[in-house]
Order: sequence, then structure tokens, then C-alpha cells
Amino acid sequence: MKIYIYLYAVLTGIINSAIGAGGGMISVPAMKKFGLNQKKAQATTLALILPLTVISAVIYAFKGFYSPGDALIYIPFGFFGAVTGVKLTEKMKNKLLKKIFALFMIWSGIRMLFG
Repeated sequence: MKIYIYLYAVLTGIINSAIGAGGGMISVPAMKKFGLNQKKAQATTLALILPLTVISAVIYAFKGFYSPGDALIYIPFGFFGAVTGVKLTEKMKNKLLKKIFALFMIWSGIRMLFG
């Protein structure tokens, strides 16, 4: 079973860097499969996604896909959203959080297919 954890981690990194998001859609269900509850799976995924995202962003910047300054305007708003999200998540039951996660997965999939 341990090898599957590593394979999911590799897949998470590939998906996260290849499409700029989506790694959590791989890692949250995988972590739940291996025994974590919804909140712990989401929190652990965020800890995993951060270094993967930084690595991907640095590589993309060196390749000239974007200028790091382009992202600066969004950081304070993203920070506010992250703090708000944690506070909301603390108050939610795992069952509700699981349903919200599923709805966002469906919504994202539909937008990517037809948007």
C-alpha cells in the first residue's frame, strides 16, 4: 500500500504543475482512501501542494512563462481568502466539507470541458 502513496504524490505533482491546479483533486481522495478524514486530508494536501506549487512557479518563471511580479497583486487577496477558508472549515462537519469538495470538483470539470 505504501507504494501507492508515493504514486499518488507523483501524480499530484504532475497534475498540479501541468494544469496549474488540480493536485488536490488527486491527493485529497487518495489521503482519505489511506485513512485520513476530510479536514485532515485537505490540510495535508495544502502542505503538500505548497512546495509543489513553488517549485513549478520557479521553473515556469525561469522559462519565461510569467513574471513573478504579475502574481504580487493577487497575494494579499489570496492570503485573506486562505485565512477565511480555514476559519470556515474549522466550523464545518467533515460530511458537509466532503460534499462541498465534490461539488467544486464537478463544477471545475464542467467548466474545463465547456468553458
